[in-house]
Amino acid sequence: MKTPYVSDLKPNQVFSSIFLVHVKDVRQKKSGDPYLSLLLGDRTGEVEAKMWDNVADVISTFDRDDFVKVKGLLQIFQNRPQLTIHKMARVMESDVDFADYFPASERDPMEMFGELRAIVAGVGDANLRDLLNAFLDDEAVARMYRTAPAAKHVHHAYLGGLIEHVLSVCHLCQVAAAHYNFVDLDLLLTGAVLHDIGKVAELTYERSFGYSTEGQLLGHIVIGLRLLNEKLQRFPDFPAKLRVLVEHMIVSHHGELEFGSPKVPLFPEALLLHHLDNLDSKMECMRSMIARDRHVEGCWTGYNPSLERAVLKKARYLEDKPIDVTVAVDITEPARLLPPHPPEAPPAPQHQERHPPLTTSVFGEKLQQAWRKEP
Repeated sequence: MKTPYVSDLKPNQVFSSIFLVHVKDVRQKKSGDPYLSLLLGDRTGEVEAKMWDNVADVISTFDRDDFVKVKGLLQIFQNRPQLTIHKMARVMESDVDFADYFPASERDPMEMFGELRAIVAGVGDANLRDLLNAFLDDEAVARMYRTAPAAKHVHHAYLGGLIEHVLSVCHLCQVAAAHYNFVDLDLLLTGAVLHDIGKVAELTYERSFGYSTEGQLLGHIVIGLRLLNEKLQRFPDFPAKLRVLVEHMIVSHHGELEFGSPKVPLFPEALLLHHLDNLDSKMECMRSMIARDRHVEGCWTGYNPSLERAVLKKARYLEDKPIDVTVAVDITEPARLLPPHPPEAPPAPQHQERHPPLTTSVFGEKLQQAWRKEP
């Protein structure tokens, strides 16, 4: 077993361990010499790393997605852990256990698949149930469904994340349909199971998580429609209008045109699926942000572009000592509840003449005489 993991690293500790290279950048010091800026990781998290010296000896020996053994010192820099690498060498794939380097769901994938099977078995509409089973009975699709992450970065970005996300959305569908009794639960569950089916081919996850060429060119919505069409070829009597509803739930589940859906949700089950999918992804995103945040001090995570905010680490916030609001008092003088002297009242306005003074010109004197004659 690999040791130590990223989560085991302690500040001011020199250690040796093997990591997967997530990011590799070659930068320049002020002197013009190169240095390496890396993001290293394993299944427990990531750590920023810098190699300042002897860079020329290793710069061309490894690349992104390679395994490297490093010896270095972990320090805190700008409130975040940063590894200073002293020595580094590439490690062959045959010398590592891949399970140590890729984050995975805490749940057993076969257990989750069995749970999904049970949900599908409970779908009352035979047409929809047979369609869903056609996907789950396809071992190639089922294997990818159990393994794939739900996203590259944003939410459930770990092996088994896709099926974990789908199960969560299915449970939310059951709760929501019990409240909104006009919703067709069979149709809603079908949308939940199939809305992200295209991700089995959109994402790559043999090493680091990324996008396949097909995923880059088409995206999971288009791929999902294609997979749906392939399965429906087996069911020539599948109701045409029901097919359109299932297709619409796939194409509209992102909710807005600017978020990648070619259509917005146009019936209750489609709208509900969008919001439940979005709710589950956002909640997992927040959970993951708090769990993996690398800030050493403070109650806030870093900024998350997908959520457009930082997140409060509530447990740390509640554990922190309350802010000291005690006011320093000079004990040599008695405390006063009121100022020692009341504020001075503003000066009373001076009496103003009814008419402004005029110059002593001939015209001015005559005008003053006319004013005096007024009643």
